[in-house]
This record gives sequence, structure tokens and C-alpha cells, in this order.
Amino acid sequence: MREMIVGETAEREDLLAAAVVEAVEGTGAYAGSVFLRSRDRRSIALAATCGMPPSLLGGWHLIPVSSPIPVAAAYSSGRTVHLTDADETMRRFPQLAVALPYAFGSCSVPVGAGDETFGALAIVWAAAPGSEGLSKAQRRRVRAIAKRLGAALADLRARTGDPVECDPQTIPVETPAPSAPAVRVGLFDWDIGTGTLTVDDELCAIFGLAPRAFDGRAETLVACLHPGDRAALRAAAAEGRITSRRLRIRDRREGGGGYRTVELWGRVLEADDARARTHLVGTVVDARAGSAAVAAVERLRDGVFSLAPDGRVTYANHSALQLLGVRGDELLGECLWDVLSWLSDPDVEYRHRSAMISQAPVSFLACRPPERWLAFSLHPEADGVTGRVVPSGQPPSTSTPSASSAETATAATPARLGVMYHVLQLGSALTEAVTAREVCEVISDQLLPAFGGQQLAIYEVRDGTMRLLYHTGHQEDFLDWLEGVPLQACLPGTETLTSGAPLFIESQQALSQGYPGIPTGEVSSWAYLPLIASSRPVGTCVLGFDEIHRFTEKDRGVLTALAGLIAQALERARLYDSEFALARGLQQALLPHRLPVVPGIRTVARYLPGTSGMDIGGDWYDVIPAAGGVSLVIGDVEGHSIAAAATMAQLRSAVRAFAAVGHTPGDVMAGVNRTLIDLDPGLLASCCCIHLEPHGHHAYAVTAGHLPPLLRRPDATTDTLELDVGPLLGVDRASAYPATRIDLPPGSVLALYTDGLVEERGADIDVGIDGLRASLAHALADSLDELADRLLHNAQDSPYRADDIALLLTEFGSRHVPR
Repeated sequence: MREMIVGETAEREDLLAAAVVEAVEGTGAYAGSVFLRSRDRRSIALAATCGMPPSLLGGWHLIPVSSPIPVAAAYSSGRTVHLTDADETMRRFPQLAVALPYAFGSCSVPVGAGDETFGALAIVWAAAPGSEGLSKAQRRRVRAIAKRLGAALADLRARTGDPVECDPQTIPVETPAPSAPAVRVGLFDWDIGTGTLTVDDELCAIFGLAPRAFDGRAETLVACLHPGDRAALRAAAAEGRITSRRLRIRDRREGGGGYRTVELWGRVLEADDARARTHLVGTVVDARAGSAAVAAVERLRDGVFSLAPDGRVTYANHSALQLLGVRGDELLGECLWDVLSWLSDPDVEYRHRSAMISQAPVSFLACRPPERWLAFSLHPEADGVTGRVVPSGQPPSTSTPSASSAETATAATPARLGVMYHVLQLGSALTEAVTAREVCEVISDQLLPAFGGQQLAIYEVRDGTMRLLYHTGHQEDFLDWLEGVPLQACLPGTETLTSGAPLFIESQQALSQGYPGIPTGEVSSWAYLPLIASSRPVGTCVLGFDEIHRFTEKDRGVLTALAGLIAQALERARLYDSEFALARGLQQALLPHRLPVVPGIRTVARYLPGTSGMDIGGDWYDVIPAAGGVSLVIGDVEGHSIAAAATMAQLRSAVRAFAAVGHTPGDVMAGVNRTLIDLDPGLLASCCCIHLEPHGHHAYAVTAGHLPPLLRRPDATTDTLELDVGPLLGVDRASAYPATRIDLPPGSVLALYTDGLVEERGADIDVGIDGLRASLAHALADSLDELADRLLHNAQDSPYRADDIALLLTEFGSRHVPR
């Protein structure tokens, strides 16, 4: 059974339309929209609009949930996103401001029920710089509307089983912006047998009667007709059908015997019961206002035209057609920039969109070939645009805003702002991706929702063969046959790369005809994009579609443009990964490969590199046996760079040298401090050194500005050790470092660590230290290795770790950590 999707039930459509209309009308906004989540939860899809046609939303028909777009942020965070004007939009959502650089404000709120979020509702209003936006009461009202919509959708799902999800291919429910009617229509039901008449208020207004004063008698309305039309009306009623008849009605506002013409449309209904009376039902149409407006505009010498909100021409007077040099049947129902090549410059479409979104008039000049300059002005309302075009002199300089010349306009294919959105969005997201994995994830997050695909695979060229770099989608064996194929093979994934041209295959039949024997699986359409950077083949990006996908000219142009961005980002990321691996290898080489075995104690160390950026850090740890005992060391050189790592290596060597010859911990630290000052790397360092004597249950600890150790006793009580703290290394050559005696009962565990484990942005580091102390106290572990892993659990799961982490655990006189 086919799955039900948004738009297939009238009740769902009514819920969506009612909510967005109420939000727009209740706040004074000029447009609104509702987005609902897609079935794969990767994106939110446009489900309903009011005032703003979907075509004006450009690339926002389908939005990845990770996009830095207000409506996506509202859906992902579950919070209201209120942007008062263009300045605030630029500060908080610069990518949106780049794609839609217009003066408007917006408010986006989540739509859901309970803890489940279904989508988001957004409204837009015209906003000059410095506008205050919606009041608190208005924002509460929008949230209440969204909450009611969420509850209604949840109830509908519970009653009918219909999913809340929105199919990306579904046409959104559109409610046009309200506008003043040019035609008035009144309804009536005339009981011919009795002469009684039931009418609506609009019909009374057309006849110039007060609705409450109308007595319900047909004679009262008939008396308002021209005497010559009364008999004809009765005769038509007697015939049982009136297809169309013009009637003259006395115009009471003119005071004399003037009449105006209306049209009557109706039919006689015969009841099944022969005793029932016959009724004439129908409408009276008064097109006077519209006809008068058209006549007045047609008399003007200026060109006047009307555009629907999406830019289609709905009317153009005779003067406009002459100035534009086009026939009415060629222009009506089309966009100016699609019909007239000399208006195909993206600037024209940009200005129409600017007028609609900012609700502010705009003007521009354009040159009609060969050298006839025309001045255009656009005056927007929520229901469309009134345009004016008049002859103009040639602009004094090329700096005057104008559409492009005929020569360039006819040769170029007009760009579309929706196309530009995808390029800007992916390009911006790729700038934040560093590793090849991050680049691939960005491509997946952006391309699949934007084009409605279900599969994505990226193959890279390695040693002259195709190797899978990344895959996402429910079909695990998607393009498995491409793995290990040489670059010279006659296959779609390789030929697109060697030719440099993208390949779009719209059906399994087309694939089989072009490349017999290639398995198709459950995929019906494919887009093979060559990834070429600096004239070198990098790889191939393949999009797969479960259903047949027709690639429009726009799709092909956008995907071709995006392939270049992807290739450059992937090449940069691969270089980063290589350098990153080299840097990490260097850092790992500077740390101990294994810790020495020391009788009476057991040590375990862990090191986690930071996950942001490629620079390596200066954290280190060490266990140094000597004749007089063993020294436990942990340290941290400031900064994240090759210099920090080199300084770390030198300090580690210095500590080992001083400790190995039997210096006390205080002398070791003083010697290392002098060494750092002599090296003069311009860096400071912290360090903690604890010296344990053989067969003793106590130790001497020295710290140079480092974080205090933690001690877990056999009964699981855990304390932060209070040590005499010396200054950081590298500050003063004469610095002294006092030692503190600490007791180490058998079965206790000592923890040394660096600040990456306890430091959190915006929080006091003492809070982090206490949190680590509590974790050490309550961790259930059967071994020291398991205890170390538990202490690092949260840090290991963090996708963003700004600092490196070093941890050294030492267990005294016991093989197991007490439970």
C-alpha cells in the first residue's frame, strides 16, 4: 500500500492552511510558511504557504535540518528564532542574508506535540533597519498557533494513521495574499412560485439595498432593474435556464436615472417532489470596478503591467506591450525575464524578489535593442506587483543600475537565485569542513535534501583506481561494482571523470542501454559528477534516486557548478588529512610507547588529541624509574603548534635527565625551569612531578602551576590534593618549587591529568575538577585500564574537543581497583 503523504488529505491541507493564514493575519506579516520534516529526517520540506509563492523561496523548498537557516534552526533547537531586521539576520544567519539581502524580519517557531517536533512555522514582514519586530504578545500568539497545529497533526495521525512527514515532491498548499476584488459576486435563490427571494449581503450591496432592510420579495429587486429588462428576466426564468444575461440596474449613487450593467448567471432547479416549488438559483456579477480600472489604465501613455507574486505577468496595457515590443499572448502568464532576452539579466529577477520580500518599491533601467532605454518601477503589495515602464534617456554612466545589454543578454543563459542559493549554501558549509570525512558529510547533508536523492557515494582516485571514500543511504551495496576499477574502465563512474563532463542517467533502461551488465539494484536514476581540481582527477560523486528523477536544465547546471566546489574542498581536505596524520605521528612519537614496569605500583596512561584543527599540542606524561624510587610526571606546554610539541619533547627529556641522576622533585622542577628559559621558545609550561620512594607508602609532590592531583583511597573516598604550588615554568629563572608530602595507602589510586579533561568553555575549572573527582570516586571498574576508559568516556564521545588530554593513573600495592 502506498504511503500517505502531505497534501493527500483535505483535512491535513485545511489544518496547514488555517495555521499559516492565522499566523500571517494575526501578526500583520505579509507571508508565512509551514515546513514539515521529511521521512528520512534529514530535511524539512515546504508544506504550506500564505502570501509568498514557493518560487520566491528559491532554494528553500527543501532545507537540510543542519542548515544555518532560521526555520531549520527553530526545528532543530525547538526554540523560537526571532529576527527583527536585516542587520540582525546578517549577524545571526549570515548565509541567509547573503542569499536574500533584503529588508525583512522573520519569526520561526517549532511545530510539534509533546517531545516530538514535526516541523516549523515561519512568518515574514517588511522591516526597515532598527525595527523592533514582533511584540512579545505577537510571538506568543505565533507559538500558540504552532502548538495547536502540532497537536492537530498528532491527533490526525492517531485517528487516521497518516504520517506527519512531508514528501519533498508534494506540491505545497498555497493560500494567496488577500486583495481588493475587482469583481463583485452576489448569490440568490428565487422561489418563482411564491416570489420570495433569499440573497446574500453582497447581492444587496450590488443592488444598492441595505441587507437588513430587504424584505425578501423578488419584486423589490425587480423594481431596481431597467423597465426594459424586467419582462425579459421573467421570460428567462420561465424557460428554466439562464446561461448569461445582461441586466441594467439603477445606480442609486448617481442620483438620477442612471443605470449600470451587471451579468446574471443562473438555472432553474426542479425538485424531485412534484408538489415542491421551482427555484431559480445563481449569481449576479458586477465587474464595474474591474472594467473601469482597465479602461482607465488603457488610456494611459505610460506602460502599466501587473505581476503575480511569483513574477508572472497577469496584465499589461497597450502602451506597455508597445514599449516592450511583445504581443499580449506571448507575455501573459510568463515572467518578463523569460520572454524578453534583454531582461534576462539576473538583476531584473533580483529586483522583483527584492520588492516582494522587502515590500518596498524598486526601480531600474534596461536597454531594449538596439539602443532604446526604458525606466522600470515596481510597486509591491503582498498579492503582487504593479509595474510602470516609460521611455528614458541613456544613462550618464555605466554605473547606473541596469539590465545587461542586448549582446550579452542574448548570449547568456539567465541565472536563477535558487541556483545561487545552492552554490552559496554548499560553498559556505564546505569552508567549515576540514577533514575529508567532514567534507563528505557536508556534501551528503546538502545535496541529498536539495535534490531529493536517497543514495550518495564518493569515490576517490587512488593509485589509478576508484576507491570508496564515503557512502550514505539504505542500499549498502550501492555502486560496489565501482570499487577497485581502474580509471581507464568504460564505466559511468570513470568515464565522467576522464571526460570531465557530468553524466545524468534518468532510468534503469537508459543505464542498461549505455552500460550493459551494470547492476542497478533499487536505484532508478543517477547523477555522476566528476571531481576535478587543478586539472587533476580527484574522484567521482554519485547521487542515486529510488524513483525516476528527471534532471531539469537547472538541476544539471547547479550540480555541474557544485562539482567544482566539491572537488576543491575534497582535494584540500585530503591534503589536510595527510598533514594531520604526519603531525599526529610526530606527536605520538614524542610520547612514551610503553610505561615501565615498577614493582609495587601499576600505571596506565591515556592520551586524546584535540578534535578541532590540525595543530598538535604540548601535553605529555612519563614514568621515570631511578635508584632512589620512581617519578610520575605530567605536563602541558601552552599552545597548539609544532613549536609547542618540540618544546614538550625538550622538557620531557630535561625532566628525565634530572630525575635519573637522583635529584629531588624540587630540584628537578627548578632545573627544568632554567632549561625552558635558556631555550627561550616564548612559551610557558605547567608540570607536576611526584616522587615515590621504594617500598614506602608516601611520596613527595611538586607542582609548577599545574592542576592538583586526585587521590582515591581504598574506601573510595576521593580528594583533591592540596599542594604547595610553584610558579609556571619559564617565568622566573630563580623560581623555587617546594615539595609536599602525601600519604599513599595500599589500594589507593592517584590521578594526574591535564586541563583538557576538566576545562569547559564558560565554566569555572574548579567545577570541572570536582566533576572529575566525583567520577573517580563513583566509577565502577575491575581494572585500572577500565577506570581510565570510564574517566575519558565523555571526552571520547565529544565531536569537538579544543584541547588535548593526558591522563596518568597509578595504583599502589593492589592489582585491582576497589569497587
